[in-house]
Amino acid sequence: MRVEIDRRPIWVILAGKALRPVFFLLLALGFILFLQLPVPEGLGTGGMRAIAVFLLCLVLWVSNAVPVAITGLFAIVLVPLLGVLPRGATYSLFGNEAVFFILGAFILSGAVMQSGLSNRVALRLMEKHGGSPKRLIISIFLLAAALSFVMSEHAVAAMLFPIVLEISKSLKLRPGESNYGKLLFFALAWGSVIGGVGTFLGGARVPLAMGILKETTGSTIGFLDYTVAVAPLVVVLLIVGYIVLTRFFPVDIDGVENAHKVIVRRARALGKVRPREYAVGLILGITILLWITIGKTVGLAAIAMLSVMALFVLKLVKWREIEEYVNWGIILMYGGAIILGTALDRSGAAKWMVDAIMTQWAQTPITVIALFSLLAILLTESMSNAAVIAVLLPVSIGMAGRTNMSPEVLTYVVAIPAGLAFMLPMSTPANAIAVSSDYISVRDMAKGGVIMFLTSWVTFNLMAHFYWPLIGLR
Repeated sequence: MRVEIDRRPIWVILAGKALRPVFFLLLALGFILFLQLPVPEGLGTGGMRAIAVFLLCLVLWVSNAVPVAITGLFAIVLVPLLGVLPRGATYSLFGNEAVFFILGAFILSGAVMQSGLSNRVALRLMEKHGGSPKRLIISIFLLAAALSFVMSEHAVAAMLFPIVLEISKSLKLRPGESNYGKLLFFALAWGSVIGGVGTFLGGARVPLAMGILKETTGSTIGFLDYTVAVAPLVVVLLIVGYIVLTRFFPVDIDGVENAHKVIVRRARALGKVRPREYAVGLILGITILLWITIGKTVGLAAIAMLSVMALFVLKLVKWREIEEYVNWGIILMYGGAIILGTALDRSGAAKWMVDAIMTQWAQTPITVIALFSLLAILLTESMSNAAVIAVLLPVSIGMAGRTNMSPEVLTYVVAIPAGLAFMLPMSTPANAIAVSSDYISVRDMAKGGVIMFLTSWVTFNLMAHFYWPLIGLR
């Protein structure tokens, strides 16, 4: 059993416990008072109540006062309770295709990790390409990105962390002082983040956006269409990320022979590739191929569920082995986010907010893309990226008619930047895992993260205006 000791001063602990009930009391009073306000012109009672639920969830997401899953439950309960949507319609939204795609992706990712396939691939690649200090950094950086194309970026960071930690210790790097130690863990974190925006599988953020898009407009975006649209951004960020890291933290060791010995030893300990690994890899490959070729026709969720059934029918995984990889809290959170987004749209609240708040700031497609992408990147540094989708996407889709832009393009404008968190450890588990090593500090992360933040935003806007029209996104 793991025991955690709270080392904060006693007055800080007591103050936190005393202020928590006050915070929730004030939040409840504010929610009730907001509902008593006169309904503005052009906004119905349902829309007013939808905005009240939206603001309540926004405060909870930003403050992190309760787990994100519980905030999702607030949306699930309050939307029908206040009559914004009928009960049947509300709870049916929890069965959205995006939720089942996310569930299938969790199980597939868990199968790849449980079989040992992902660990074997990681060690073999580092063994082959990690013979010098710079090559080892590049190997970890690109490996984290590549694995995040087919697995959750959080899972990739968690899987590679013990390997990178053992490498650091074998090289006798001093935590907080060694530049090379910082490079190793930055490569792990930033590679995971950059790769995580490359496909639908890097995180449940993009499937959530697709779910809201489909519920509000009936449109959808294909697996391959998304990857093609975001590819230049991923390439640029990988190049810039490596340059930034090696300039801020120059390599301060001569060789990595001891680290290479550790990698070789761990790779040899795995033995020969087992049939189970071949089978899981084959199913994953077929699944991705089907998503690319017939995903729009059959549905991404249906393909994911068929692949999951194949894993269990062929006895490649057992439920007790796989359930630890299924984040049910995230499933609840995303179900609540889809319900909240749909409530804002169907009640007319999203359109009213666009007219009342955003219209004066965003009059043209250029300003719309610049504003929403900037908001998404800024917000994702301080709150869950899924919460960013729930907050911004309904409003951005509401801009479609006014600016003559397609809802699909506006979905890209929020969904992609919402995954680009580089500056703070609380913005994504990959960053938090890297900081937990003690080899890098929050200050280190913020220093390089500012440059990556600006690079991400500028590159994204350039890509949207010059590259997207070439592939039919206008």
